[in-house]
Amino acid sequence: MYAPPNGFFHDGLDGDPELASAIRGEWARQRDGVELIASENLVSRLVLEAQGSVLTNKTVEGAAYARYYGGAEFADRIEALAVERAKRLFGCGFANVQPHSGSNANAGVFLGLLALGDVILAMDTAAGGHISHGHPATLTGRDYRIVRYGVSRETETIDRDEVRDLAHAHRPKMIVAGGSAYPRAIDFSAFRAIADEVGAWLLVDMAHVAGLAATGHYPDPLPHADVVTTTTYKSLRGARGGLVLWNDEALSSRIDAGIFPGVQGSVMLHAVAGKAACLGEALKPEFADYNAAVLANARALGETLQKEGLRLVSGGTDCGLMLVDLSGTTTGDVAAKALEAAGLAVNKNLIPFDPRPPEAPSGLRLSSNAGTARGFGEVEFRTIGGLIATVVRAPSDQRALAAARDAVSDLCARFPIYPRP
Repeated sequence: MYAPPNGFFHDGLDGDPELASAIRGEWARQRDGVELIASENLVSRLVLEAQGSVLTNKTVEGAAYARYYGGAEFADRIEALAVERAKRLFGCGFANVQPHSGSNANAGVFLGLLALGDVILAMDTAAGGHISHGHPATLTGRDYRIVRYGVSRETETIDRDEVRDLAHAHRPKMIVAGGSAYPRAIDFSAFRAIADEVGAWLLVDMAHVAGLAATGHYPDPLPHADVVTTTTYKSLRGARGGLVLWNDEALSSRIDAGIFPGVQGSVMLHAVAGKAACLGEALKPEFADYNAAVLANARALGETLQKEGLRLVSGGTDCGLMLVDLSGTTTGDVAAKALEAAGLAVNKNLIPFDPRPPEAPSGLRLSSNAGTARGFGEVEFRTIGGLIATVVRAPSDQRALAAARDAVSDLCARFPIYPRP
């Protein structure tokens, strides 16, 4: 008869020293560094515990209360709770909380509403769009015919006339609004009007602004879009995963089937529990305060960078993220490496009409989300802006990097995060 090894149900990380060392190293990196990557945030201890719970052991397929597996009583309760909270937070009629990621959410909607080969009009990744909206290297780019719109050279914002002209020229079945590196507010009503002119679905991907939209700090796409997708981390400050939101009941079976069995199988219940936890947090008044601070802190950071002589794409930001143009200073890859050495985690990024390749672009993408979650205010973000400017002006100056690293350590020590795992 098999007997589990000693400690199987009781030993924690210390049972695997090699793995423990790596996880604790990541904890120390987060503790001692400033996170400025727009695709990341810091979750609550509640979210960590929900996502690291015994739900890891449970497999289910299908919708809540209509599973293909038994033993789903509590799984159903948890998923139903996440769905109900998503609908309350965003004021919509229907929600699917199963997508493993924002990319899966988008792919599932495409599969549910479109036929292979249909035309999709979406923002070019070079202008700030997301790869899941039809980049040639992805399945969506292979399976659908993608037409791309960009931004104006003069304003570096979406050119609605270009979007309308492309829509009329190509007659897409779906128009996608929203992106991965677009810092300005989007006029969703204008996209709705264009979609109606050509008989297209309108999908809004609000992954980077969902928390702001939910709390009234960014335009709400739900009154205008046929379908809205988002991630649950980034500005929602929660578990890694995706959501699909909509109001027309006639779309429900198609969207749900696009997710399961269309693009994924079993539900990751531990992630759904983490989503339920963060959505519950987002329904509390504190979350609106958090998002107001995200905006104030982003503007403080952006203003500081501009005073230090760095240019912001489009001249500023209407959300928690911004693009910094390093042209004439250094390149994004060099700057990101130097900033990481100084304890400032950022990501290199293309800027609109970038003459440089994605591997060594002209820009950086920054966000105030994680720092705000940690408790940083405008004073701290102005300090961070000064440190960034110092480093990017002299990325090979080891003394400057060491001084910046000391300043980052001092700052982070004043705003502690979780205890050691």
